[in-house]
Amino acid sequence: MATASHGMHVNDFGVESPFWRNWVGNQSCVRAARGAPSSEDELCTMVRDATARGLNVRVAGSGHSFTPVALTNGLHLTLANMRGVRHVDREKRRVTASAGTTINELVKVLKAEGLSMVNQGDIDSQAIAGALTTGTHGTGATLPVLADAIVGMKLIRPDGEIVVVDETTPDLLLAARVSLGTLGVISEMTLQVTDSYRLREKIWREDFETAMEMHDELAAKHRHFSFFWCMTEQSRHCYCLPDTSATSSSGRTTDVCEMKVMDITEDEPFTAEFEKVAYSSDVYPIEYIPNFHELEYAVPVEHGKAAVSDVRRLMIEEFPEAIYPIEYRFTAGDEAWMSPFHRQDSVTVSVSGEPGKDYWDYLRAVDRILRGYGARPHWGKMHFLTGDDVTAIYPRADDFRALRREFDPEGVYLNDHLRALFG
Repeated sequence: MATASHGMHVNDFGVESPFWRNWVGNQSCVRAARGAPSSEDELCTMVRDATARGLNVRVAGSGHSFTPVALTNGLHLTLANMRGVRHVDREKRRVTASAGTTINELVKVLKAEGLSMVNQGDIDSQAIAGALTTGTHGTGATLPVLADAIVGMKLIRPDGEIVVVDETTPDLLLAARVSLGTLGVISEMTLQVTDSYRLREKIWREDFETAMEMHDELAAKHRHFSFFWCMTEQSRHCYCLPDTSATSSSGRTTDVCEMKVMDITEDEPFTAEFEKVAYSSDVYPIEYIPNFHELEYAVPVEHGKAAVSDVRRLMIEEFPEAIYPIEYRFTAGDEAWMSPFHRQDSVTVSVSGEPGKDYWDYLRAVDRILRGYGARPHWGKMHFLTGDDVTAIYPRADDFRALRREFDPEGVYLNDHLRALFG
């Protein structure tokens, strides 16, 4: 194994400051050391040396998690120098990329190769390892969480050993797909992709009651269906949503749903005000300003309409100052042990608090509502789960914890937040 080109001392690796915070500024830590490896050998050496020094190790991808998942006072790694697509298998439609590769970097290569991701979420600037292993998803009643596309990866154990995970290790693969970095640092991933496709996107406005009446039909008819519910006219500005008032049949500007459907099409690309056709990864992302702190739970799909109705009522009646939209999306169940959608077709209901405001009573009230429907949180977004909660709502939780202890008996890859959940 090659020797790392840098030592393990505080403020090595070109660190200007030991302080780190995430993209929206609600999570921060003071790290003892920072590593920015440019090769797998260098990464292994950094991890092994940190373990020998008794330092905990965490990786910060693009810092898009709202939870403390990336925090550490030990060795804080960035894989920003380990990026790029390493191999494309056109026959199997598989692509292997370094873990620090961002989704938007990945899809540029896929587009050039005549391929597409099966599905994507609202944001495409996250590193693939962080995005997929925290449970990031898009929308589509028949489409599972993005991590379902992981068919292989390399994990770095605390002693620097490389473990190859693939379909020959099925249990380990299902555990590692949504593992929050607790089984090891991921150096590369292999993803199942698909032939390139275009999407036709259409957005329009409905009042809430009409949206609920259309709900089942739209979910069944379209590959992708989602909406943002906006309590006030100002709500859509919080997420930079387009003004679809021209498409509204009711003329309402408050208590409305900004609706969206997307379907695969052979039509030629075009762009209109509220409809367009383009390559898949040019349609999925939305431009967000990082001015919100988000909570999102996966609710069993049969309770979706009731759950979103309850949260809407809560906002109108008890928290009228909470004007950020509700986002509502669909995700099919999957087999990953710690996926929020483990064997559960779901809708996700997300709400946000305003930075600088005391929003905890509001978020806890939403949490109480969604827990009542058997919901599970997105691991990268704010939640209130305890270790006992994890045991109760994840059938494979104890199996996951046992495997985590096998891979990392000293808890090198844990922090306080993760130890409470999986320690």
